Amino acid sequence: MPKIKPTKLALAALAIVALIAAAWFFLKPKQEQPQYITAAVSRGDIENSVLATGVLEATKMVSVGAQVSGQVRKMYVELGDQVKQGQLIAQIDSVRQENELKTAEASIKNQQAQLAVRQANLAKVEAEYRRQQAMYDQDATSRAELEAALASYKTAQADIAAINAQIEQSRLTLATTREDLGYTRIVAPMDGTVVAIVTEEGQTVNANQSAPTIVKLAKLNTMTVKSEISEADVMKVEEGQRVYFTTLGNSEKKHYATLRQVEPAPNSINTETNNSSSTSSSAVYYNALFDVPNEDGKLRIDMTAQVSIVLDEAKNVLMIPAAAIQASNRPQRSRAPGADQAPAERGASEARGQRPAGDRPARLTLTEQERALIDQGKAALAMVRVLQADGSAKPQQVLTGLNNRVSVEIIKGLKEGDQVIIADGSDTSNDGAKRSNRGGPSGPMRM
Repeated sequence: MPKIKPTKLALAALAIVALIAAAWFFLKPKQEQPQYITAAVSRGDIENSVLATGVLEATKMVSVGAQVSGQVRKMYVELGDQVKQGQLIAQIDSVRQENELKTAEASIKNQQAQLAVRQANLAKVEAEYRRQQAMYDQDATSRAELEAALASYKTAQADIAAINAQIEQSRLTLATTREDLGYTRIVAPMDGTVVAIVTEEGQTVNANQSAPTIVKLAKLNTMTVKSEISEADVMKVEEGQRVYFTTLGNSEKKHYATLRQVEPAPNSINTETNNSSSTSSSAVYYNALFDVPNEDGKLRIDMTAQVSIVLDEAKNVLMIPAAAIQASNRPQRSRAPGADQAPAERGASEARGQRPAGDRPARLTLTEQERALIDQGKAALAMVRVLQADGSAKPQQVLTGLNNRVSVEIIKGLKEGDQVIIADGSDTSNDGAKRSNRGGPSGPMRM
């Protein structure tokens, strides 16, 4: 056999090595770039508020009733009419009241006639008494005659006083009957809107036991919202706070107002016979009241209001979703200058050893004003992960402000447009596969 030269063997070996290297390079499993769920740092408004459910009521509502009994002869208003104070609303049959007025007037005339008779008699007995007194001074009459004349004179004076008292009583009766006659005309006690007609035309009302309601008037140009605040939130709420609400019919339009009053006791106090009867298992709510203009009349009685009482707010600030804050790096209070790193972070760093330079959190340098905000509880330090241009995640320390558990205000540490990581997409997608490979909590399954 012919001998193969060493040079050819070396070239063949090199070709085989090159082929294997090329195959490994092109066929090797490529390392997958981690997938993240991110959100951009944006600018907007954040508010922290107490949510409540309320009911719209008229600022003032009056039940217009009848003070006399009788049939409603005429109704002069309809439902929804605007009325002015003193305007005639209804007319009750006034025949009985008119007759009583005429009777009272006739009684006074009769008593005045009797008074004239008594006055004439008084003049007569007074003259007789004077004559008997003059005759007695001249011993022309007896003392018995004089005393009889004096008694008649005093009796006549008493009759005059009695009839005058009767006339005064009759005048009071006349005034009462005249007032009752006026009550047959039902007039509006205030400006308002007719929101209910309780008694219809032709219906008979009886005012002997209670005053029957004819109509209900309400002032609807301003509405009062009565919202229920739970006992867990009532200590955060106080007069003067800004409040707004939406209605079920128009959830886009916000009606703004100022909190007027927080009632000191719950509604249940009006029905409880014994304060000690309330149990801790029952929910307790306190009414918060505020007024809102209603010029267009679209707000109506008994509408449901979704109320938000603003406790704190920040306008046009940088913000991120609250889910982007790292749970293992909770905000820490500043205890001394330079103590920017939380104890939990320092302990974790020491346990793991020195991190690579690209994996170290970017620490903040705080000013005195920013440290003062932390000490006042108006700001806190937290950690987030920021997505880099190469697809990697870099820890970043931030100074946060208002946090309503949905969005967080960023005071320092991020800029608008930065992408913060909310969750690892690879963890969520591979979570089920990892559990399957592990064979569940008891370990891998063996065949």
